[in-house]
Amino acid sequence: MTDPVDEAREQALEVRRKRLRFRSWHRGIKEMDLILGHFADRILWHLTPDEVDEYESLIELEDTVLYNWITGRENPLPGYDTPIFRRICELKHMEGTAGRHVD
Repeated sequence: MTDPVDEAREQALEVRRKRLRFRSWHRGIKEMDLILGHFADRILWHLTPDEVDEYESLIELEDTVLYNWITGRENPLPGYDTPIFRRICELKHMEGTAGRHVD
């Protein structure tokens, strides 16, 4: 038998993930749609609740700021250079901006 509290938490987390996925694909700058959208599709459902919090705080940033950090044009502020940020950067570099795998 499942705990109703745990089930409610899981449902709330699922709703957050769906909202974050939508927001990841609808940024305003197409390049950020592709980078964050592909990250969300591949990684978001594997994140812990704390990591979801971390991702959510990252996507609150302006597109140009986040894009410059991800592309290495500027260094991220220390509080944002997190494991989730580095995973976004790694996935972006592995797949390229358009989300295509580079061999």
